[in-house]
Amino acid sequence: MRGARAFPPAVVMAIALSGCMHSQGPVATVSSPGELDVLAYGAPSPPAPREAYAQIPVVYASAPAPATYDAAYQLDAGDKLRVVVYGQEGLTNTYAIDAAGAITMPLIGSVPARGRTPQGLAAAIAAKLRAGFIRDPSVAVEIDTYRPFFILGEVAAPGQYPYVPNMSVESAVAIAGGFSPRAQRDRVTITHTDPAGSFRTVVPLGTPIRPGDTVLVGERWF
Repeated sequence: MRGARAFPPAVVMAIALSGCMHSQGPVATVSSPGELDVLAYGAPSPPAPREAYAQIPVVYASAPAPATYDAAYQLDAGDKLRVVVYGQEGLTNTYAIDAAGAITMPLIGSVPARGRTPQGLAAAIAAKLRAGFIRDPSVAVEIDTYRPFFILGEVAAPGQYPYVPNMSVESAVAIAGGFSPRAQRDRVTITHTDPAGSFRTVVPLGTPIRPGDTVLVGERWF
């Protein structure tokens, strides 16, 4: 077509751009800022109702029980005692029972303790104080440290060890380092001494021992 007029390239480009400006493609819109997190991470889980927390059990750790001792325990040499004379700081102290079986306190001197219970010794101390020193003494006696026990024979480290309440033969062997390779492991011999005398008996490993006992672990023969 001769009569058709050719447009310059610049005019053609301007017309194309004007058409692009008027055309509009699809645009994603967000109605609130929080929906960005939903689009990225998904919808959050709904909070648990208040009643759900009330059903969760709570466990509290209990405090260790205080150490106790047998009120009928008979005192002997090697025991260390805590003697409390209420209102008398000069008399309240820790006293060891000596080889003669007595403790020595200010004012009243020697007080026999062997064979007595802690309560019985407290009564004896109060009686001595009442005889010319304190009008109405109040005395309490408790065991500070028990006399040791002894373990001999086929263990790794025989000797003398501090006694711990509720000990058994098995725990005594463990304290002494365990059995030797030649040890008889099913029973031992215990020698117990009290004011009535000494006696010896063969017992299994679960048998309790007392302060001052001697445990003898024998040797097996096969």
